[in-house]
Formats: sequence, C-alpha cells, structure tokens
Amino acid sequence: MSVPLVAAEHTIAVVGLVHSHVWGHLNKMVQGQSARLVGVAEAEPELVAEAKRRKVPEKLIYSDWKKMIDEVKPEIVWSFVENNRHREIVEYCAPRKINVMFEKPLASTYKDALAIKELAAKNGIYILTNYQMAWWPSNYVAKEIADSGQLGKVWRIRGIVGHGGPGGPTGLNKYFFNWLTDPVKNGAGALVDFGCYNALWSLMYLGRPETVYAQVNHLRPEEFSKVEDNATIVLHYAQGVAVLEGSWDLPRSFQDLELFGRQGSVYMTSQKVELRKGRGPAEEVAIKPLAPEAAEPIAAMVHAIETKTPPGGMTGIDLNAQVVEVIEAAKESIKTGKVVRMK
Repeated sequence: MSVPLVAAEHTIAVVGLVHSHVWGHLNKMVQGQSARLVGVAEAEPELVAEAKRRKVPEKLIYSDWKKMIDEVKPEIVWSFVENNRHREIVEYCAPRKINVMFEKPLASTYKDALAIKELAAKNGIYILTNYQMAWWPSNYVAKEIADSGQLGKVWRIRGIVGHGGPGGPTGLNKYFFNWLTDPVKNGAGALVDFGCYNALWSLMYLGRPETVYAQVNHLRPEEFSKVEDNATIVLHYAQGVAVLEGSWDLPRSFQDLELFGRQGSVYMTSQKVELRKGRGPAEEVAIKPLAPEAAEPIAAMVHAIETKTPPGGMTGIDLNAQVVEVIEAAKESIKTGKVVRMK
C-alpha cells in the first residue's frame, strides 16, 4: 500500500517587531499556519512583552537576530524592521540560503533595492515584498477586466492611498512612528509609505514611465517635523498618465484605484469592483476567492519554495525594484522642482 507523501515542514522566523504590521500576522505564525514559527528576534523589552502576550513562547525569543538565525536556521525570515535595514537583513540571510519577506517597500533607496535583487539572484533565494492589496481578490478582478479589452486600452490611472496618519509616538506605536517619520529610516514620509502602493499599480497597468513629477505638502509640521504628510506623483507615458496621491491627512482610509480606457472605466477598493461602460451606470462585478497560495503572504512564499518558482507579480522582486526606482525619481523631482526623465 502506498503511503501518501507529507509536505516537508517549513520554518519561519521573525526579525524585528518595530514595524506594526507584525501584529496583524504574528497570530498565524504562532498557530503554525503555512509554516512553523521557530524564532522571534527583538531587543526592545516592551515589544518583547507584547510578543509574549500574543503567545510567542519565551524560548523562541532572541535579543540578537543574527544569533537567532544561526541557531534556528529558518527556511524563511519575515523582517519587520526599518526600511533602510532591508539590505542588511538580506546580506546576512542570502549566503545562508534563507528566503526573505519584507513589508513594503522593498528598500528605502534604489541602490539598496538593486543590491537586494543581486544578492537574491547570486544566492538563489526568494524575496517577497508584502502589500495588503496583493491578497485582495478585487485587485485581480480589476486586472482581468483591464486585460480583457472591455475598457479599450487603459491609458489613465488614478490611485489614492492613505488615512489620517500613523498615530503618535505613544504606547507600542512609538517604535513604528519614530522610524516611519524619519526620512532616512523610512526613505521619506507619506511619499514612501503610500506612494509605493500607487507606484506598484502604475507599473502593473502602464509599465515603466517616461517621466516622474512630484510635489508634497507639510500640512501638520508640528506632528511630522522631518517628513511630508501628503504627496502627489504624476507619471507620464507616451500613451498614458498616472495621477497618484498618498496622504496622512485624509478623513478616512483609502486604497482606491480608478482605471480609464476610451470605452469604459473601473473603480476598485479592497471590497468591490465597479465597471462602467461608456457613460453607463456602475455595475458591480462579482469577486472570486483567490487560491490559498495566492491569498496570504506565508502561503505564497511556501508555494514559491515548493514549486521552485520565485514570487512574481505584485510581490515579486523585479516589479518592486522598479517601485523604489519610481519613488526615488519622485524624491529627486521634489528636491529640484523639475520633471525627472527616467533613464
């Protein structure tokens, strides 16, 4: 009698807890969904206490992340550190053949993004950049409509991403707030925090732009003294344009995308997709669930490892290196006040 094959157990370790997105994912890791948690590295006592409160066993907690990696030898590291430390994490993990997941964006600078890409290729590891919208079924329904030709050729997109800001330097949030509002550790303010979502969308639908122009506002300098809290980016293409807004100054949360062709338009949020043909009324389009391996980040990385296929699309390294390139061009435009031509 044949014995059914049992999938090899996959292991994951967490490096850093200063990125508050970790608290939305830690429970799944503690429960061993998709991969078994084998370590959490953090030196800040208050964050360590929170991890313990969320049922991370004390024996899995390390103060030194490099020591943790060398002792537990995880297959995957999910890093929740400052953006400007992403390269450092890959420099340590890549030679050890450890696959790495990051919260968006891939890096704080384009130079670091290219270095991460080179390290991954040289050492044969996978890098996954995690965006909330990468796991929305609505996102793929909108893309299917655009690719089907129902709108005509998509030539214009408008993205608006933001909310009322990253809170303040209080409680556990202070660790997130302090680096998110640092122009070196984050890379900028709202421009990076939310501009990366918009840049990813524009690259998905229109490709690499010819020019980038950006402007920012400092509406709340008393709260965000070092960085901008509102950013507008305009990307121009030979046959298209992307108008992209990222803000910490909105009255409610937005992660909205509009696509325009000559024959129709699409309006998408995390929950729905509306199609309009010509001047006709909005028609809500049915949304299909995603396959399990496409519905959340750890499962996606495990699928990549098991199929020996690098993460692609919205979470893949090629597109995400280009995202950082666009954001860096936007920063140059803000500094000079001029349009930046992509080389």
